[in-house]
Amino acid sequence: MEGIGTQEYAQYPFLSAAAKYAASSGFGLEEFGNDPDLAPHAKKAMERITAAAEGRVYDARPEDADREVFSFLVAVMMLKLCGMNSLVNRFALAEARRAERFLESDLRGGHGGARGRGLVTSKILADLFSVDVRRDEDGYAIPVADYVSHSVKFHEREWKLVNRVVSGGRVLLGAHQAVRLLRHELGNYIRERIRQAPTPPMMPNFEAHVSKLAEIAKKLEPEYVVVSGEHPPCIKHALEVLKRGENLPHSGRFMLATFLLGRGWPIEKIAPIFQSAPDYNERTTMYQLRNISGAGGTTRYSCPLCDKLRTQDLCFATSECDGIITPLQFGTRRK
Repeated sequence: MEGIGTQEYAQYPFLSAAAKYAASSGFGLEEFGNDPDLAPHAKKAMERITAAAEGRVYDARPEDADREVFSFLVAVMMLKLCGMNSLVNRFALAEARRAERFLESDLRGGHGGARGRGLVTSKILADLFSVDVRRDEDGYAIPVADYVSHSVKFHEREWKLVNRVVSGGRVLLGAHQAVRLLRHELGNYIRERIRQAPTPPMMPNFEAHVSKLAEIAKKLEPEYVVVSGEHPPCIKHALEVLKRGENLPHSGRFMLATFLLGRGWPIEKIAPIFQSAPDYNERTTMYQLRNISGAGGTTRYSCPLCDKLRTQDLCFATSECDGIITPLQFGTRRK
């Protein structure tokens, strides 16, 4: 990738260029699990994974390319050996958040033109997600079609195309908005890179680390799983995503919460369902559920209509859904 150097390798160690940089060092990845002198990288890898499991973002040192790239790659090896999807999902989300900080910072600084940071970051976004992000006088601009396909995951009014500034067939965005628009895809990209990586044989220096990761993963399992044959396909799908410990988009969580509230579920019963989400935070979840439910005199939100869910790629309709306009009508029949 032209223009990418060691600083980018440290900031975005999931890039294929970073893996090539590691390979050029002369160290084979298997050496990190067998050579005691390379144990510090394994320790840093554990710090990355542990931070992700606890919902934190690993403290980055972009000036140390070797530490950042090698610890990331070793962490991937450990996750593969552990084989726990809950850890993989949390790690991918935490690494995506870490990368977001650099992406946004680089885009904000890109207008100064000091090192062409914004230009390099725009190229990274284009290469990863095939989105043409261009610099504009007041921020960045992306094609309307790209904006619509990515913003459909948000239900907040500010993301509606009618509420955005459009010029020359492009939507104008600030640095934060440009990065947030691709947050979901960034997490998915990192997760798929991990899942596609080959699983190495167990190595002596990794055994204790992998055993500890297995213990950590067990604590991430949800207290219970809700199973019901009365839920519509969209709700069943959302529950399955959470059951696998994967990241359900905000629009999916909003749909699930409003559906269960509409079915009369209390907040205290709904909150634990989100426990296996990679970014679960009990306090935040309870606050959002209270807000959605209208507790304290705020507006009570209703479950989105099926037409809305289709535009958000949340609809998985079957013949049993015929004739309904909202998931809450599933299982009913008109006389």
